Amino acid sequence: MLLRQALSLCRSLLDTGQRFEAAYFEALRILLTRIAGEGKPLSLKEINARINELLKASIQSDGVINLFSDMKTSFSLFDPKFLEEISKMKTRNIAAMILKKLLEEQVSIYKKTNLVKSEMFSEKLTRAMNAYLNGLISNEEVIEELLTIAKEMANAHKEGKKLGLSDEELAFYDALTRPDAIKDFYQNEELINMTRELTEELRKNRTIDWQKKESARAKMRLMVKNLLQRYKYPPDGMEDAIDTVIAQCEQWVDN
Repeated sequence: MLLRQALSLCRSLLDTGQRFEAAYFEALRILLTRIAGEGKPLSLKEINARINELLKASIQSDGVINLFSDMKTSFSLFDPKFLEEISKMKTRNIAAMILKKLLEEQVSIYKKTNLVKSEMFSEKLTRAMNAYLNGLISNEEVIEELLTIAKEMANAHKEGKKLGLSDEELAFYDALTRPDAIKDFYQNEELINMTRELTEELRKNRTIDWQKKESARAKMRLMVKNLLQRYKYPPDGMEDAIDTVIAQCEQWVDN
């Protein structure tokens, strides 16, 4: 409300960037009012759509490519040039929001494909944004942290190629090697062989009644445990490691 009053008094003194930023905060105020229950409530879909429109406008105003017009061809979160363009945006708080949204979308993909990376990057993103929203770090600092997470995601995206594994297989490899101490007990080639055999067995044993019958899920769990037992996995004292592998297998079949 104070911002609106200030604008009415000195709008003519503002430059284009300041007027845009004021309009952005006014739009957010309206969104928050709706969410709080004053006026007609907005659905989550409507909220996301409004935020996307604001982000599109902000990118176009700063001369950066439009992320949301064609997500398959116009940008890649893993492209260093794209991240550099975002980091140079004049409106720093909006740059932070764009990075946050893109990272959240990548985390949502991991939630359907890679359990370990989903949890790891979700925790990092939540920690950075909590510090930012609580005023513990500045716009510049949160952008730097978000860019670091994006670069870590880009490196993680390349891990499979280095190991000769598909994205699907990499998800099982990540589950098998969590915690990192697992690697002290097995040669990497053994872990890769486990990964490939596990992936292939799951493909062969996946059934159409998986989500309906507990017996099908129990059969899958037994198959996984028997397969890993041949490799003497998990090592003594790390029995909990198999829980992550089972959870990744269930996630894979569910999705």
